[in-house]
This record gives sequence, structure tokens and C-alpha cells, in this order.
Amino acid sequence: MTSRPPTPSRRTLLRAMAALPASAVLLGELPGAALAAAPPGGSATRYTIVPFLNSNDGTVNVYQSDDATDFRLLKSSAYTPPGNRIRDASVLKHTDGWYYLTYTTHTWQDVSTTIGFARSSDRVNWTFLYDCPVPIADLSRAWAPEWFVDSDGSVNVIVSCSVAGNEWIFTPYRLKATNSALTAWSSPVALAGIGANHIDTYLVRTGSTYHAFTKNETTKYIEYATASSLTGPYTISRTGDWAGWGSYREGPSVIQLDNGGWRIFFDGYGDGNYYYSDSYDSFATWSAPAALPVVSGTARHFTVVKETVSGGPSLARNVTRSFQSANYPSRYWQAQSSLLNLPVVSGSSTAAEKTAATFTVVAGLADANAYSFRDSSGKYLRHWDFRGRFDVNDGTSTFAKDATFIARTGSSSGAIRWESYNYPGYYLRHYNYQLRVERTTGTELFRQDSSFVPVAAWG
Repeated sequence: MTSRPPTPSRRTLLRAMAALPASAVLLGELPGAALAAAPPGGSATRYTIVPFLNSNDGTVNVYQSDDATDFRLLKSSAYTPPGNRIRDASVLKHTDGWYYLTYTTHTWQDVSTTIGFARSSDRVNWTFLYDCPVPIADLSRAWAPEWFVDSDGSVNVIVSCSVAGNEWIFTPYRLKATNSALTAWSSPVALAGIGANHIDTYLVRTGSTYHAFTKNETTKYIEYATASSLTGPYTISRTGDWAGWGSYREGPSVIQLDNGGWRIFFDGYGDGNYYYSDSYDSFATWSAPAALPVVSGTARHFTVVKETVSGGPSLARNVTRSFQSANYPSRYWQAQSSLLNLPVVSGSSTAAEKTAATFTVVAGLADANAYSFRDSSGKYLRHWDFRGRFDVNDGTSTFAKDATFIARTGSSSGAIRWESYNYPGYYLRHYNYQLRVERTTGTELFRQDSSFVPVAAWG
């Protein structure tokens, strides 16, 4: 049996989150961000990344995910610049409906005084726009440009720059778009307070506070700073291994999840993995970092754009359904001694067995766009020590979250995967015909084991 995550646990972090009103988090400034809620029926959350490759900094792949954990390849070698290289690509969904990339244009060994731009209507087919010179005297390198859209709608790029004679000492600068076509930019302004020798600075705004996640190039740790103005002055308040992520980490990107928590992604270039970690208490503490399945070892430095799109799963509420395993179609969810198992159910099963395989689908206790399930006695399906079980609703916030599941598209037509609301990236899946909540491995077998088809109720 998998143990609960190490301290600080997600449950502890979620209790802290429960005290916050939904309005405490401002999302409008995040590129392509959606509100912090499960997608409504018929819609889906979509996260897109466009990383350069560990084996090739001359092209990028495009991956997408509906849960910010299991990224699947959409197109390989989707964009290759007409000249130079492409590293550290940051992606934006702009108000004109197009997707834009900005990126580093040269390898790390070479002088690099421009940042590149490209755009796409579909995230798959990209067109080169231009290389933009960064007007800083004696500029040696302009690296890791990152999009940041402020709450007033202004579009900015935060770029790390160094000058001749100190080519490895970087300072973050802000460029502000001066037209909606993103073809003209203001003069660079340094982010005050972060100072020299910081690179890969990524900004998030909540309320009136700007949060900066930035790599200290001396210590190789990702540090944390805040300010009341985009250009600062910032106060660095977290240094060293403050979040438990370790050193030799770079390329932070932060996005809000459907349950309101925040996820940071970063490149563990020191060990070849790409990591994520979650926070539910205004960035104070973070879960233990976990390697992203599928893209670890392949993807390098990326940012994430989040959208709500059409085409997601939908299931009627306040009706009874049975749930059939997608890869073991003779087996169905069934309540057995307050636990959720996956036995064979058929026309010859007893009436009691059919009733135990019948569940009422209701709006999620923690999020009305998500789902909860009741058995015939009125008890709710929830996870406990990662096991699916049925308990009486005790009215607590913790119970509501344990008993809420977000619908994600399954492995076959009509199938749905049920993601734990308070353990993002963990799904109800069968193992030895028992239903557990386990972290996705990104494999096709896991997707099949965690896919279930809602069918007419047995009971």
C-alpha cells in the first residue's frame, strides 16, 4: 500500500486552503488561465507545454494534458526556427486567439542578444515571426524569456540578461508590449530587488501581490520573492532549499490547478528529471517534488498555458448508474463491506449484488462541476489511505474533498477517468480488482485501469 505523501502532506495543505475564500486568488494575469474549478460537463481543462528537447535545442515538441500531470505528445518537432536555435520556450494564448512562443535564440555557449517569437492558430503548426533585439548596452546574453500578463491585460516578457565581461551574471528585465500585435516593446526595466545572478524568473500575481520564482545561479536553488509592483522592489524571503525541491533546479513555471492549488514545474537538469510540486497555503509550503511521467528525460525548460476547452466528458447528475471497467468489461464497481471493488456482475447476479453495483451520481461535494457518488445506503465514495471506500458524510471540508472526483476523458469512447479532487494526478484505478486512488504513471495500462464506462444501473 502506498503511504501518504511526506510532510507537508496534501491533506495538511488543503486544510489551510479551505480557510481561503475563492476570491482570494486572482487569475486574470496568467497566460490562458481559467477559473479555479473543475471544468463544467462537456468541457475539459487543457494544459499545453512546448519544450525544447534534451537531445536537440533546434526544435520543440508540443504536449498536452487534462490534469497537469500526464502530458501526452501532440506533435513532435512542431516548430524549428528558420535560423539559430530554440530554447526555454514560453507559450501564451493571446486575446486575438493565437498562441505565441517567445524563446532563447542561441545555445548557451554563444552570444545571444535577441529573443525569438513565433505563433500558431492550433498549437501544432507554427510560423516564425521575428527575432527581437533586446536593447541593453553591451548585452551578452538574453535568455529564458517568460510571458506575464498582468491584471490590466498588459502583455509582458520577463527576460534574463547579462552583459559583456559578466556574461554568466544574469538580471531579470521586463519588456512590455506596446501594441496588440506583440511586435513592439518598451525599453527593458530591471526588476528591482531581485538583483544580479538570478535567472529564469517567473511571475505570478495573486490579489495585489506579485510573486517571483527565480533561480539563484550561485546556489542553483529556486528562490521566492514578492513585491507590490511588477518591476519591484522585490523582497527575496525564501532562499536555499526552502521548499524541499533540492538544488540544480531551473526553469520554474507556476499554474493554478482546477482545485485552487498551485503547481510549480521545474527542470531538474542536475539529474535529468522534470519535476512538479504543489502548494495550498499561498506558496508557504510545498509537497515533495515528483517527476513528471512521459516527459522527464526528454523535455527541457518550458512554461504552461491553461485553458478550458469543449469536448470533455459529461455525466448526468441525480441519476443512478453502474460503472463498467473499460479493460475488464465483465467487471463493475461494487460496494463490498464498505470498500469499492471490481467483481464480475451479470444478469445472473443476485439482486443484492446488483444493488451494490448501483450508485447515485451527484454534484461534487467540494466542487459542483465535479462529481460525488452515493451507494444504496446513502454513504459516499471517498478515498482513505488511498483506498476507495464508503462512509457517512461527516460535513467536514476534508470529507467533501475526499469524496469529490473530477471527470477526465478515458482511454476509450464513453469511458471516464476519475481524478481525486484533493490529490491532483491521482486516479481511481483497479488493482487486483480493488479500487484505489493512485498517482498516474502516464502509461497506457494505467489509463485503461483507471477508465470506467457509465452504463445503465444494474439495480
